Amino acid sequence: MDSLEGQIAVVTGSSRGIGKGIAIALGEKGCTVYSTGRSTGDGDRTIDTTARMVTEAGGEGRAIQCDHGNDDEIEALFKQIGDEAGRIDILVNNVYKIPNPPAWGGGFWDHPIQVWDDQVGIGLRAHYVASWHAAQWMFKSDNARMLNVSSPGGQSYHFSSSYGSGKAGLDRLTADMAIELEPKGVPACVLYPGSVATEFIQDAAEEREMDLSQSQTPLLVGRSAASLLMQDDLMSRTGSIQWVEDLIEEFDLYDENGSRPTQRYAERQR
Repeated sequence: MDSLEGQIAVVTGSSRGIGKGIAIALGEKGCTVYSTGRSTGDGDRTIDTTARMVTEAGGEGRAIQCDHGNDDEIEALFKQIGDEAGRIDILVNNVYKIPNPPAWGGGFWDHPIQVWDDQVGIGLRAHYVASWHAAQWMFKSDNARMLNVSSPGGQSYHFSSSYGSGKAGLDRLTADMAIELEPKGVPACVLYPGSVATEFIQDAAEEREMDLSQSQTPLLVGRSAASLLMQDDLMSRTGSIQWVEDLIEEFDLYDENGSRPTQRYAERQR
């Protein structure tokens, strides 16, 4: 397909970071995008700001506040979307909760047990709950698609054992959902971004003197996701892991600065 004009998309956890980048990129392709998250208002990291930027990009942005750690709020979210739009064409499960303080380094015994609930409860369980509620509305679409945002941490060590468990679980969840969704004609893929200069990483870079020159921008990740979701043969990729670095090359994509990173994950496993 040449555009996503008129498609109804839901991007969970899109007040900032990768979710925000995907929402805006879908807006560039003409989608009506429902952005979800807890933060509202006029700040630079809120769902209301994301919705405005989606509209400015050429789509129609709509913001719905939702705590994805609360099953009742997830249920109400999808009921509202279903009542308003009548269907869901694109579901992007992206919501994630960064522990406070972040679980970087050390052993699992050094981290509060709550870290597990943050990274697996929100980063994995909430995706399952959202998909469960979204399914009935996706089946009303003629061309529904699902994309789950994971990480190379599903295959190798990144940050903490709880982080890796959540990402590996999401990879498997997507692969198995793809099998169950195939008779319904709904493809489901995993998206693997590389190093992404999200707001959180930019904040950390100032303290840790990190080099972000070869990092992907959230919008470049978003453009990769949008290009993937536009493919007529997406079912041929269902259940698979799609690396952003490959999608950038396949679809000849550039970020908002007119550039793209060339560095690849040295530890990448095919």
